[in-house]
Amino acid sequence: MSDSRNVLKSGALTRRRFLKGSAAAAVSAGAFASLAACTPQGAGDGELAATDGGAVDGGTWISAACWHNCGGRCVNRVLVKDGKPVRQGSDTSHEDSFEWLQQRGCPRGRSQQQQCFGEDRLKYPMKRKSWQPGGGEASHGDLRGRDEWERISWDEAIDLIAGEVERIYGTYGPRAVIANYGPGVDTVLAKMGGYISISDTSSCGVYAFNMTSLGLPGCDLGETNDRFDNKNAETIVLMGGNSAWSSGGSTMNNFNEAKDAGVQFVYVGPSYNATAAYFDARWVPVYPGTDTAFLLGVAYEMIQQGVVDQEFLDKYCVGFDAAHMPADAKLDENFKDYLMGAYDGTPKTAEWASVICGTPVDDIKWFAETIGKDHAVMLLHNYALARCSSADNVPQLFMTVGAMGGHMGKSGHACGGAYKTFAGTNGPELAYYGDSGGAWVENPITDSISAPLLWQSILDGSFNSTGFAYSEEFHAQDIKQADIKYLSFEGSSMVQCTPDATTAIEAIRSMELVTCSSHFFNAQAKYADIVLPITTEWERVGGFPGHQRSRETVIVYTQVTDPLFEAKTDQEIGMMLSDRLGLPTAEMWPLSEKQQFFNQILGAGYMDETGEYVPLVTVTQEDIDQWGCEGEPQEGAVELAKFLSDGCFTVRRSEGDSYGYIGYADYIADPEANPRPSASGKFEIYCQYKADTLNSMGYSPDGTFKPYPTYVEAPEGREGMFADRAVGGAPSEYPFIVYNPHYLRRAHPVLDNAPWLREAWPNPVFISATDAAARGVADGDTVRVYNAHGSTLRTASVTEILMPGCVGLPHGAWMDYDEDEGVDRAGMDNMLCGSVTSGMGTSGYNNYNCNFEKYDGEALVPDCELPQRIVNVG
Repeated sequence: MSDSRNVLKSGALTRRRFLKGSAAAAVSAGAFASLAACTPQGAGDGELAATDGGAVDGGTWISAACWHNCGGRCVNRVLVKDGKPVRQGSDTSHEDSFEWLQQRGCPRGRSQQQQCFGEDRLKYPMKRKSWQPGGGEASHGDLRGRDEWERISWDEAIDLIAGEVERIYGTYGPRAVIANYGPGVDTVLAKMGGYISISDTSSCGVYAFNMTSLGLPGCDLGETNDRFDNKNAETIVLMGGNSAWSSGGSTMNNFNEAKDAGVQFVYVGPSYNATAAYFDARWVPVYPGTDTAFLLGVAYEMIQQGVVDQEFLDKYCVGFDAAHMPADAKLDENFKDYLMGAYDGTPKTAEWASVICGTPVDDIKWFAETIGKDHAVMLLHNYALARCSSADNVPQLFMTVGAMGGHMGKSGHACGGAYKTFAGTNGPELAYYGDSGGAWVENPITDSISAPLLWQSILDGSFNSTGFAYSEEFHAQDIKQADIKYLSFEGSSMVQCTPDATTAIEAIRSMELVTCSSHFFNAQAKYADIVLPITTEWERVGGFPGHQRSRETVIVYTQVTDPLFEAKTDQEIGMMLSDRLGLPTAEMWPLSEKQQFFNQILGAGYMDETGEYVPLVTVTQEDIDQWGCEGEPQEGAVELAKFLSDGCFTVRRSEGDSYGYIGYADYIADPEANPRPSASGKFEIYCQYKADTLNSMGYSPDGTFKPYPTYVEAPEGREGMFADRAVGGAPSEYPFIVYNPHYLRRAHPVLDNAPWLREAWPNPVFISATDAAARGVADGDTVRVYNAHGSTLRTASVTEILMPGCVGLPHGAWMDYDEDEGVDRAGMDNMLCGSVTSGMGTSGYNNYNCNFEKYDGEALVPDCELPQRIVNVG
């Protein structure tokens, strides 16, 4: 670990050294001492490529997918020789500079080949031995997760699924099925009559609510400034998140010019993480889930210090004070008077806030002055603070504090989201890909189950259907009945990532049919009845990364290898099942996957310097003939062969070019002509819709939420640390807040099985040195982390850069549940997340309570030494 102390000195971590010192770069200033992982043992497959070093004669570089939901959206290229990858690299389409950033990948991308060529790939369709069609006792549901497996043919697999789908839909109807908008099997289920879906806030937390009601863009993304403006700020505040780990590719480089210009960075969160270290940020510690208390204290102190931009509030906002209320207000209350204690007798002073959020009083007062009206400040949030129960006031309050400082609509000022590729740059997309032209089968059932209550709702036979996250469709409590018989696991990690894993097992065992499409024998596959092997993106015709939104770059990938073993694409599986069921397959999938990819290429475009969108790719008639697809020739900025070989196209930028952007500039310049999408047309610090909707949904007691932002206690969280829920009292049975940071080793659970990444990064739990000493835990000890919802084992990483009272349990470890002992041996984080929610029905991963102790059983073996999860049925 000695390298980490040098690599992560202030200013020392360059882009290329990031990958060279990848294991070291995962930590902040060497503080996570136990992050030294296994001694490298090689790839686990002698045929896999190295990522650097050594000469290779011949071969062809191919753009390859780096497709998982981390948000880095980077270029991945593979040198293929004799049909095998022999080297892996990243963006070399042009020289790297701030004006023309390369889209270089992180260690996860460099390990992507182990997704495709890993020894643990699922090779054939499989059936659980004891499961038989027909439902009832034939299902032997109690053996899910325990049973043996047998290989079956594709025809057998499709026949079994089709027969059960016909039986279940015919006997119980579509409301006996749960699926999640997958592109193959789930599309067939939608055509069969639909299914109950899942409303999951997991990525953006409470920002998945209807943000337009507050006057914000969806998820509060898109209205900060172009990256060339970052250097014009005096201070850039990063609140929550850890982009260096969660989106470990190119996004942080948007801030490099500001860093070089001496802009002060401030990081707000429970640990001084790798992102804070990279920017040499001042750390403002805040307990997970208490960000509203912190921001209320900041707002109060801004008033006391006279640093509020009252003119901005009066002109562009409603509800800050009694003189500026919206027309639809039902309550004779306002935000400023709440801060002053007019309604509860408690002024929201720095001292009041500090007791709850754990931030020193002086830090709160310093922060209030720093973000005041007299300074150029960019307030940027990620979503860690929103993935908390009872955090529903965070979006409105963050907006309010930004408005109090007047930090919108002008150079050097910003207030908004810094998520994935939105981190540090915004404005209209300068490059994009086209529409595939594929059809979409609408799910006719509009009911959905809130994700944190999914498993318990299945067992109860009832659920509260209140609308879909990431939409404007929210409504009052609506209890529905459902006797679920079939779960389809396609395109999601429902067992792995949905809260309450122990209840998940019980719920799944109550089913008559569980099917899973997967690359590996993961948690979903383990508890299924029929498992279908699907191709990785490296085995498909090519495409563009999902979730892509990189302002200046469009990334493309092509096929690396033919499908391995008997793996099929989701579309192929869906079409087979559709044919077997007699559905109109040609209407559901009117285009081949190759034609869909070609359509995306033909529709790709970029913005030229006049502001016009023009075709991106030159496509000749010869290209069309070679592809065997339909289309018309066109002239673009780059030839097709070069575009596909480079793996991307990036718009070249320069200081003062025509692509600059300042968030909210149109609204600030002329609010009458450019109203916000709220009822008032302004930023709503008092929002009647917010209060009425949240109070009606039934996840929190009626009256919990005011139209203006207030502090709301979480079901567990800060108050749950104390026996009587009075902060500062006797400790409770679970006196710590456990949160789930993203981890550079994996993207959610994806790549957690990759041998190279397991060798580079272990599977720790982060514990403050103060708390560890009090419990006799040393760095490297096996500890049991537990609460009322479950129990899990991890290796302790004792650190000085985590707030005492917090436990950081990195997200995404693959489930390895020991039912006899009642503990997960892999350290799965959702073992500690129960069927608890509030507000809009949030998946509140970051403010559950827990306890920990030194484990008195056999110590954990480093998971890079464990055998891969290979099911031998061939």
